[in-house]
Amino acid sequence: MVESNLFGDGEAYELTMGRWSQLVGDKFIDWLDAPRGLRWLDVGCGNGAFTERIISCSAPAEVVAIDPSKEQLAYASTRPGTKLAKFQLGDAQKLPFADGSFDAAVMALVITFIPDPARAVAEMVRVVRPGGWIATYMWDVPAGGLPSAPFHAAMKSLDIPPATPPNSAAISRRDAMLAMWENAGLKSIDTRVIRILTHYANFDDFWNANTLGIGPLGKALNEMTASVREQVRTRLREQLAIGPDGGVTYEAFANAVKGRKPD
Repeated sequence: MVESNLFGDGEAYELTMGRWSQLVGDKFIDWLDAPRGLRWLDVGCGNGAFTERIISCSAPAEVVAIDPSKEQLAYASTRPGTKLAKFQLGDAQKLPFADGSFDAAVMALVITFIPDPARAVAEMVRVVRPGGWIATYMWDVPAGGLPSAPFHAAMKSLDIPPATPPNSAAISRRDAMLAMWENAGLKSIDTRVIRILTHYANFDDFWNANTLGIGPLGKALNEMTASVREQVRTRLREQLAIGPDGGVTYEAFANAVKGRKPD
């Protein structure tokens, strides 16, 4: 499904992306507005940051969470708020569940990492009961919605290839998500943009949190020479708006889509 070696360290992911995943995840769940007591499937659960929010915000009857990374799953199972969840290895493009097994299937910050997103959506539809919910959200990569967007802007200004998700970033556009849900035959489809503020205590906090070797950006930074990394660091200092208190604050935003399986 996803290159598991991109996200093999659950603790590092938590510092780099987990906190922002939880912020946007809470807004996503509120917007999804699904009833309590449902059977949920969390596709591509990673280190369990969003799984924890499902349990905290939705009072589910059951949560099953799958991911291709054993390391991420191991970390997810240690989170205090995921005791209800059942974690297992799995591929979004070939879900190991019977038809109609769940009331809701969700995918958080994953869709651009799946080689065949349409197949994954079809699988989510298959394993959800008639009338159930299918939804996803993803940072708007083309529009600069990633929490790591300042890095990409700095790298672009230095003619360094972008370190964006490995598959088509275009699938994270709002209109692309809408089209995919329509093509999957879902009903009551709706979309929205979810915006959050990312905040770091200072530039070093910002730099350290984003250079832990996680995801496409972390991989790209690890492959740079020390001199090129220093160029990126210098350009970031030039381009970032740093507040009077030394803090770094900027907006990140994700596109979300939801729909229901026809009865």
